[in-house]
Amino acid sequence: MAFLGFHVDDALAKKFAAMAANEGGRSALMRRLVERAVGDGRAPARAMMPTSASRKVTIRLSESELHLLATIAAQRGMNRTQWIASLVRTRLGLPVQQTHDERQALRAVARELNRIGGNINQIAHAANLNRLIGSSVKIEAEAIRGASARIKAALEELRATLKRNADYWEGR
Repeated sequence: MAFLGFHVDDALAKKFAAMAANEGGRSALMRRLVERAVGDGRAPARAMMPTSASRKVTIRLSESELHLLATIAAQRGMNRTQWIASLVRTRLGLPVQQTHDERQALRAVARELNRIGGNINQIAHAANLNRLIGSSVKIEAEAIRGASARIKAALEELRATLKRNADYWEGR
């Protein structure tokens, strides 16, 4: 993945950071601005959308629609406003919205992958150390197969979580 960087004066950086705090952070906002400017590869470039403080939008729904909305939002772990805002943002082409449970699942996968990475680093360190002192390393194939299986399971869970979320918000 490429890195884009540039310098701006401190006052401008501070203003941008304050604005980005409500937009998922500086990196997330910069990615969206670049995608809108040149297109994200999946769709043509969109017109620049101004980013600013959120504004209130009012809609009218019947009592039964409000009840259904509240039920569906609760199933996603959201209130009505969060659910409607997430739906609108997704339809506008902004990043897919995630529920608290989905964020927790993604964090769990990230933690598991970090643990596995630590284990692999320990194996590599032991192998390098033994090679330096002239002894052979016996790495158990079962340990490697176990780590590989854990990596595959974590990646499958990650893909499934992201797919469920995207499918939900995109109405599939």
